[in-house]
Amino acid sequence: MEKMNQYDAVIIGFGKGGKTMAGTLGAAGRKVALIERSSMMYGGTCINVGCIPTKSLVYRAGLTMARGGDFKDKADAYREAMAQKDSLTAKLRKKNYDKLDSNPNITVLDGTASFVSPHVVEVVNGGERYEVEGKMIFINTGSSAFVPPIEGLKDNPYVYTSEGLLSRRELPEKLVIIGGGYIGVEFSSIYASFGSEVTILQDGDIFLPREDAEIAGEVKKSLEARGIRVLTGVRTKAVRQGGGKAIVDLEGRDGLVELEADAVLVATGRRPNTEDLNLKAAGVEVNARGGIITDDSLRTTAPHIYAMGDVRGGLQFTYISLDDFRIVKSSVLGDGSYDLKKRGAVPYSVFLDPPFSRVGMSEKEALEAGYKVKVAKLAAAAIPKAQVLEQPAGLLKAVIDEETGLILGAHLFCEESYELINMIKLAMDAKVPYTVLRDTIYTHPTMSEAFNDLFAV
Repeated sequence: MEKMNQYDAVIIGFGKGGKTMAGTLGAAGRKVALIERSSMMYGGTCINVGCIPTKSLVYRAGLTMARGGDFKDKADAYREAMAQKDSLTAKLRKKNYDKLDSNPNITVLDGTASFVSPHVVEVVNGGERYEVEGKMIFINTGSSAFVPPIEGLKDNPYVYTSEGLLSRRELPEKLVIIGGGYIGVEFSSIYASFGSEVTILQDGDIFLPREDAEIAGEVKKSLEARGIRVLTGVRTKAVRQGGGKAIVDLEGRDGLVELEADAVLVATGRRPNTEDLNLKAAGVEVNARGGIITDDSLRTTAPHIYAMGDVRGGLQFTYISLDDFRIVKSSVLGDGSYDLKKRGAVPYSVFLDPPFSRVGMSEKEALEAGYKVKVAKLAAAAIPKAQVLEQPAGLLKAVIDEETGLILGAHLFCEESYELINMIKLAMDAKVPYTVLRDTIYTHPTMSEAFNDLFAV
């Protein structure tokens, strides 16, 4: 055991919240240790195995789909896209590391961290083992793909999580996706664009059950129009190996069915990375799903320890980790005035073709909450820019409080929805009525001018 090193702050995890906290504290003159268990994860999930690589593939897949060609051509394009993705993530990973390593107040430590006591963390890196002590500790260890206890999923060369599939260099001719959530749907769109024959398996009867039923129906119709099979109400019983392929055994309305695939993606959700932290030694409690319990300032049950990002459970977006940092910064370096209660509605996007984005409540949720509502709807085909982009598929919906005129939520299934949704989030946070978006002058032709017509209710 090496001599203990003492720091003002110990940060476990090089994710968005952790790295931003390290940079902020280091700039303030605090001595910081940032611990990351993998040198391939500097910068966190988003940069390395999440948002950035998948959106790089979304872009390349769109180019490939536009060019056409046979499967061999698209398989070559896929390999090129994977190489470009790897180059991009490597560049961003190095940039993130260098930015913190160049600060003399910040020490980046490679290794797996676990608590020894409330203020002491052990770091293990191969045969090296030592301890660091922090006056304050920040946990930002993210989440990992959850693999359900289905026979044949483990130690199967044809079965991948999202991280594993992003490392596969050969385009699967047939891809089966277990799980009809956002990750599975987004990957289905990417691989279908590259030319894979894609099947989505969902055990529930309702596709995208958390979304507005009409919007979910439009998404399903769009996926199927691109040749993606969406099977609902089916249970995956096992995944076998046979003849150089994966054989997926299903049980559905028509009894037992076999599907053959070159690759199987398990997209059944993610779980917080807390198992290896020995949180009990620190006095940090977790919930039933393993997420770290915090108060509205993101302080854990140990008052000097904070948690940020996916490790808390709940919404798993890199911008939530960043906003968690803002909350912790307010508590540690500010007046504590910004906390979870001030966050407001959180927007999100699923990068399909076209993309789907949402913020706030659905009509059903608003009615259940006691609001009197009016609903604005607009077919994407009615937007001139959508026609220019040759992407007329989709539907826009907004839910409005009839009494105040405030926007309660919006569901945008259309081209560039990932940009439009941020305008609605801003209007909701500013508490301006829908008429502000309705009567604003927009440039033409743009997707944002759709608000003139959408909100003309």
